[in-house]
Amino acid sequence: MHLHVIRHGETLANIEKRYLGTLDAPLTERGRQQAQALTTQLPETIDAIVVSPRLRAQQTAEILSAGLNIPLQTLDCFAERNVGVFEGLTQAQAKDQYPQLWSQNITRHWDAAPTGGESIAEVVSRVRDGLIELAARHSTDTVVLVAHGFVAKVIRALEKEDFSDFFEWQLSNGSVLVLENFRTPTSTIDRLKSSMPVS
Repeated sequence: MHLHVIRHGETLANIEKRYLGTLDAPLTERGRQQAQALTTQLPETIDAIVVSPRLRAQQTAEILSAGLNIPLQTLDCFAERNVGVFEGLTQAQAKDQYPQLWSQNITRHWDAAPTGGESIAEVVSRVRDGLIELAARHSTDTVVLVAHGFVAKVIRALEKEDFSDFFEWQLSNGSVLVLENFRTPTSTIDRLKSSMPVS
């Protein structure tokens, strides 16, 4: 499978540096322009366009797919990480409103999460399951996946089977990560956990 992972275009929450997660924020005008600019970076042949259920990803995918006559496949497993009580907050607000959680650096723990949210391990598990499903459906195809920053980090780390630079690497809004001949990881979740830096 040839996988092109696209992070959705800019939203107001991205500008304000808020935890967005499961919230449905629309694209800004700049975000729409970013999505339109991405149309020139798409591969010549696309066999499938897969998209997160979140509005910002759906809007980006709709712009990318205009005129291509390729139906969008929405898969919940590629939704952005749910950060629970931090949703919609800036880091300063999260620190002020939930000082105990913040002091634990809770968003960087493998097996823990902000109250009501997902741990890194939970996101890794569902994204990995989604990739296995995609590879089974599209083993030799070119797939465009429109998703989110955290999901892109997970996919890249899974492809490398190495999480050592997980917190440093970022995919910016309206950018693409190209993974030719993508293969699903063979390592166990415990093995992957061992490569994650201690927070």
